[in-house]
Amino acid sequence: MGEKYSEETCGCSRHKHRTAEEEKALLNRLNRIEGQIRGIKNMVEEERYCIDILNQVSAVQAALNSFNRILLTDHIHSCVVERVEEGDTEVIDELCRAIQKLMK
Repeated sequence: MGEKYSEETCGCSRHKHRTAEEEKALLNRLNRIEGQIRGIKNMVEEERYCIDILNQVSAVQAALNSFNRILLTDHIHSCVVERVEEGDTEVIDELCRAIQKLMK
């Protein structure tokens, strides 16, 4: 946390530089979610019972929600705080839009 963001030369994208530990933890979560998705695909191909598939889909949604909470918390504690401290309050509107999308 507390890492600086940087804009690409085009100014259209920002990057968050995470520690190796942060990156590893996020990627581990995504790898587990990817495995769950493959499992659901296999269940469909094996013509498994609908409720069993729906239960697995629910588990994936919960895992994605957890991933989002971790990423959002990190974003607020690092990127948002830094940009507000630099006087960039546009980040508040950006954060609100992101939260609205997540809550759909």
